[in-house]
Amino acid sequence: MSKAIVIGTSSGIGRALVKVLAANGYEVGLAGRRLELMEELRREIDTPTHLKAMDLSRPAEARRLLVELIEEMGEVELIVVNSGVGHTDPPWEIELQIIQVNVLGFAAVANRAMAYLIERGSGHLVGISSIAALRGLRAAYSASKSFDSTYLEGLRLKADRLGLDITVTDVKPGFVDTEMTAGREGMFWVATPEEAARQIFTAIRKKRRHVYVTRRWRLMGWLMKALPYPIVSRVVRRRLA
Repeated sequence: MSKAIVIGTSSGIGRALVKVLAANGYEVGLAGRRLELMEELRREIDTPTHLKAMDLSRPAEARRLLVELIEEMGEVELIVVNSGVGHTDPPWEIELQIIQVNVLGFAAVANRAMAYLIERGSGHLVGISSIAALRGLRAAYSASKSFDSTYLEGLRLKADRLGLDITVTDVKPGFVDTEMTAGREGMFWVATPEEAARQIFTAIRKKRRHVYVTRRWRLMGWLMKALPYPIVSRVVRRRLA
């Protein structure tokens, strides 16, 4: 039986991805802040599961707990880092939380996961960044997701340099109907968590380096990177008008 760990499984994409992995025969390690929701998820799937309460705002502790979870499960070939927080135009105190979780917390567990896969000699690391990584539309959140994407590329290049059979996948979701997007206006091409999870699993099976979720966001990604700043600024001003 294949084994996977998903960090950030309390709700949304992570929760849906656990169900897809279980349906495809994976033994799954669940890590997240809300233990009661993970217990509930455990009852909804049939494959063996392991639970670990983990908060990425405490990176040193999260690294230690990830090691404990790997040791409990034995050989783990797939590790998914999905945890993150985001707000629209928040005060500094919330921006600091975004940076602590999406940058420091993400890097802490992704780094430890990669160290384990390097020691193992093979495996697959998946990080969930965002289409928001491509432009600074939401300041701290966009910057944090840009960091995540670049960090994942750095880990991928490290595996290449070492000549190891390690795949690193950067997943950039567009709008997904989750707690993070609840109440937001102006969303389009909104995917369900289940649809997003199915496409992420397809990317995992195909060992993709990079994937937009859903696939139509690839076009938007190209446009976001290609548009010059004055046009982006004009669009933002019109949306705020």
